[in-house]
Amino acid sequence: MSDQPTFADITTIGVGGTIARFIEPTSRVAFIEAVEDADEKGLRLCVIGGGSNMLVSDNPFDGVVVRDARRTISVQDEAAPAEDGIDASGAHIVHVNAEAGCNWDDFVSHTISLGLEGVEGLSGVPGTVGASVVQNIGAYGQEVSQSVESVEVWDRKNKVTRELSCEEMKFGYRTSLLKQSMYDSPGVPKSEFFPTPRYVVLSVTFCLKHSKTGVVSHSQLAHALNVNLYDRIDTSVIRREVLRVRASKGMLEDAYRYENPWMRRVKNADCVREAIRLQSEDYLTGVWHDGDDTYSDRHSCGSFFMNPILSVEEADKLPDNAPRFDATLPDGSFGVKTSAAWLIDNAGFHKGFQIGDGANCDSVDENSDGDGAAGLSSLHTLALTNRHNARAVDIFRLARVIIDGVNHSFGVKLVPEPVVIDAFNEL
Repeated sequence: MSDQPTFADITTIGVGGTIARFIEPTSRVAFIEAVEDADEKGLRLCVIGGGSNMLVSDNPFDGVVVRDARRTISVQDEAAPAEDGIDASGAHIVHVNAEAGCNWDDFVSHTISLGLEGVEGLSGVPGTVGASVVQNIGAYGQEVSQSVESVEVWDRKNKVTRELSCEEMKFGYRTSLLKQSMYDSPGVPKSEFFPTPRYVVLSVTFCLKHSKTGVVSHSQLAHALNVNLYDRIDTSVIRREVLRVRASKGMLEDAYRYENPWMRRVKNADCVREAIRLQSEDYLTGVWHDGDDTYSDRHSCGSFFMNPILSVEEADKLPDNAPRFDATLPDGSFGVKTSAAWLIDNAGFHKGFQIGDGANCDSVDENSDGDGAAGLSSLHTLALTNRHNARAVDIFRLARVIIDGVNHSFGVKLVPEPVVIDAFNEL
């Protein structure tokens, strides 16, 4: 085992170059000191969580990568909450604090085991608690912002800790105050704070409900469960079905990544064993493990492109059958959200589309049975995958082909969802 990992070792897509210095602080003070020391020395800083929303170039990273090793979850209220801690529906409110380095799905599993409702629809989302609020993760009718009470951060600019309320976090579709501090505009990084936000998450306090049932608030999930939309059912059942649906789309990380020495102890051992067991079940199509190699639709950053939010005039130029949903533009005006997956598929890039190692943008092979190193997932067009020994350059080329193709077909510029390091001008 090398004394320093590469980004390929610690990201879900499994690509990226060498790292000059990797630090994994185990205390709050040490974590803040690691961030502050890099800033004071003028070193490039990358605070990484689970590595699921990050795409890094093949070039050496000449700075410091910090991964928070603090993973404590604590219930702040009494086991039997006070009578005044009741919401409008009559459910008791329970505040739970999780340190930023806690694995997100470990947190979800733990809250369900405590009989708490609020994040069950976000089961199986890879990453950490800290990263969850940067991105405002969302799935199956829930967004993390709906359950956040406050976020404790280290302010790199003023060198102080702060407690940001849910309102101060400025949550939006796949964004927050933290993410906004890294970008001048969508996909265009700031020179001062990138690839790490001005505000680095220390811990998150969640406001959850004391209930063993949750609301089925997504039509696809309701259909899969054979219940009505907005029915209440056991949160453990919701979690199990969310994991099954995510698996059927190739949207679960490869559990075998935790066998990598650099990923051990990042996730609860019992949860790793459970994830490996689930991964072996028949419904997890598109995934298999063979000796030393893992070939998987899951070697990706998850959803690679954000769903575009267009002006009404822009949306009117789309074909009549393009999906349309009410949305709000960054300036607060009315907009229309459409589906990135629909745009990709209808621009001719179907499930399994791939390019080979070293291919250029004019030489692609739309063949799900080919041997290209990079390709679209065979289960979901939104995931760009490392099919087998891809390099970052292969993923960038694939992304560039898709961005250009969608723009040519529909006049819509897709914006990558992951943090793209040292290659953003290629996209």
